[in-house]
Amino acid sequence: MKYNKVKTGIFRSRPNRFIAYAEVDGEVKTCHVKNTGRCKELLIPGVTVYLEEQDNPNRKTKYDLIGVQKGNRMINMDSQAPNKVVYEWIKSGGLFSDIKLVKTEKTYGNSRFDLYVEAENRQIYIEVKGVTLEEEGIVRFPDAPTERGVKHVRELIACVEEGYEAYIIFVVQMKGVKYFEPNNITHPAFGQALKEAEEKGVHILAVDCDVEVDQLNIRKNVMVKLQ
Repeated sequence: MKYNKVKTGIFRSRPNRFIAYAEVDGEVKTCHVKNTGRCKELLIPGVTVYLEEQDNPNRKTKYDLIGVQKGNRMINMDSQAPNKVVYEWIKSGGLFSDIKLVKTEKTYGNSRFDLYVEAENRQIYIEVKGVTLEEEGIVRFPDAPTERGVKHVRELIACVEEGYEAYIIFVVQMKGVKYFEPNNITHPAFGQALKEAEEKGVHILAVDCDVEVDQLNIRKNVMVKLQ
């Protein structure tokens, strides 16, 4: 996926989940943060951030904060990006062959999953999670407790029990990491649900990405450790 009109800025502060202040061309601008997670380890005053300039005159903010530099590693932190890159990846045959249908926002039970795929006489529900939390090359999800995430995992188990295939795809919004694991310290219930899902037949995948200033693309599989 590609972005338009990306500018480089310097992060100054984040007064709430949705708004950040960044210096652009010598002026401090109000930016919309496209990630409601905590991201405290990323958004540190003085770091380089990447902003997509918007042309809509009716918007309150001119820029969307979409990426950040963490040392030598560029990290995409746009929470809408993982769904888009997985959609593009699947449509291009990156995960399944003989694809007949790819549908977004498909309802099942009390949940609405990110993708539904029909391929090779298979019916597949997919939930996508973006991962930005990294420490010494290890990436983890979630960065804050997510009861909604646990609910999605439980619903995917129900999908498998009713004869569908089910996948959880963790999109690591950076490249060159060691492995992925659930963040059992922050939310042990999510890690337990994920382990149970794998035991029940839900496919647990993690992929990293090539991250550039103006684009994001899935790169390769990342090792998953659930223990």
